[in-house]
Formats: sequence, structure tokens, C-alpha cells
Amino acid sequence: MASRSFGSAMAILLTLLLITFSPPCLATRRFTALYQPPEMSLTYHHGAVLQGNIPISVLWYGQFTPTQKSIISDFLSSLTQTSQSPSPSVSQWWTTINSLYLSKTSSTKFGLKNSNMLLANQRTDAKCSMGKSLSLSQIATLAANARAKKGGIALVLTAQDVAVEGFCMSRCGMHGTVTKTGSTFIWVGNSATQCPGQCAWPFHQPIYGPQTPPLIAPNGDVGIDGMIINIGSMIAGAVTNPFGDGFFQGPKEAPLEAATACPGVYGKGAFPGYPGHLLVNPATGASYNANGDRGRNYLLPALFDPATSSCSTLV
Repeated sequence: MASRSFGSAMAILLTLLLITFSPPCLATRRFTALYQPPEMSLTYHHGAVLQGNIPISVLWYGQFTPTQKSIISDFLSSLTQTSQSPSPSVSQWWTTINSLYLSKTSSTKFGLKNSNMLLANQRTDAKCSMGKSLSLSQIATLAANARAKKGGIALVLTAQDVAVEGFCMSRCGMHGTVTKTGSTFIWVGNSATQCPGQCAWPFHQPIYGPQTPPLIAPNGDVGIDGMIINIGSMIAGAVTNPFGDGFFQGPKEAPLEAATACPGVYGKGAFPGYPGHLLVNPATGASYNANGDRGRNYLLPALFDPATSSCSTLV
């Protein structure tokens, strides 16, 4: 089996955070007025995208608590247009993917209203049957073990004590295909003890750049809330560019996709090192931009709008 990895938004963010900013509020506003993001062209390369009802099969690799599993499961269940969560919601974020990308393809069999993410099944490998240091080819093998349904996605999630090739050094997650079956998979790791400053920002101080206080994680778990950001980013890439010939910008081997084209952007007014204006839960002080099922709050990445060459945010 073989896999194809894609750079995550957090990895790109490290480069951007090397820029030095003036800390005072007035200086910050002056910088945003001067900053001009580079012009980008994210285009459709006429390949397949994932549409219709898209089942997600989850493989939990390593030790996850019941609470951690429920936070992620509730997020996945929120990725449907039938979700009744108040605005701004996870389902609205998914609808944005539909409207900006999936509805623009030549395929009309599954229209915009019929594109939904569905939590299909879950399996647990708590004892780490393949060890706690995994190569990318082993991730592809685990993805096959998740037994994703046809047209669906296998989601491999690794616990905080599991090392994965390239994790923290060049990626926080990836999506790709298993060559033998042609199925799609996503992998995201829990960075809580390995690199929270890279893969769980802004809920942890960044490795580089201004060391401003981190935001409070909406579900009280820096590692898991960081995983939500990266799961969202990889889902956006997996459905819009599942086989490397869908929507992307740049080289096919290292593309910028729907979410990774907007690194570190979560709310309006964002710039490198500042996530943007976000909502704050008055009871906990936690920052978020999307409401999910069972009253949960989440932070989701902005999505690049090919029509305007800008990052579209929920708030």
C-alpha cells in the first residue's frame, strides 16, 4: 500500500510566525493595514471530488478517553446540513465547502443539498498493534483496517504518545489514498505532548513568533481541540482534492487546498500570529467560531474562496 501526504495548515503557519510584530494594539492595527497577502489562484483540475453521503470510518489508535472520543465524534456528527446547531455552526462550515467547491464540479448526480458527512463506524486499537512509532505506509495500512465504505473516508487518529513519520516536523495531519483499493483516508495525531505549539495553536503558545497568551480551548483539551482544527482542514482537502487532481494550488506533490491555503486564519481580521476575532464562551472564557451537536463549541479553519481569492470565515 502507498500513501500521498499533504501539508497541513499548522506546518505552513510555522514559516509565517517567523515574522516579528510590534506588540501594542495600535501597532497591530497598523500592520494589518499594510499587510497584503500574496495573490493566489486555487483552481479545479477536473478530477474527482467526494460527493453525496460521505461515510467516515474512524480508527482510534492508542489510548483515548471516552470524553476525548465524544468531543471528536460530536464534531463529525455535526458535519451535516441537517444539524440543528445554532449559527455559526459546523454544518454551515460544511455548507461553505459545498458551495465554494463541490457544487462547482461537472458532476450533477449528487447536488449541493445531498452532500453530507456521516459518521459510519468506529474501531479501537488501544494496544497499538503496530507499535508506537509509525511510518506513513503503516498509516495507510491502518486506514485499510478502518474498513471505510465505498465513497467514504477512513479517519485514523493517533494518541498523544504515538509518533508518526514527519509528525511535528513537517505535518500535523495528512490525507491520501491507498493505491491498492483507491480509497481515501485521513490521519491526524494528538500533539498534546509532542508539539502543541505547532499543531494545537492558538490553544498553546507557538514555537516561534510572539509569545502571547494562548486561547482557552473550547472543550478543555488542548490536544483534542487542536486535532479538531486539523481534522477539519484535512476533511476539506480530502473531499475537494481526494486523488490529487481536484481543487488545489501549486505543485501536485505539495498542494495548497481549501483550508491549507488559509493557514492560521479562524476569524475576520486574522494575520500571521493572530487567529482573528473569535467568539468567546462567557461561562468558560474559551474561544471558538462554530457551534456543534450537543452544545459543543469548536474552532475551525477558514476556507479559501477561489472566486474572490480570499479566506472565508464563519465569524
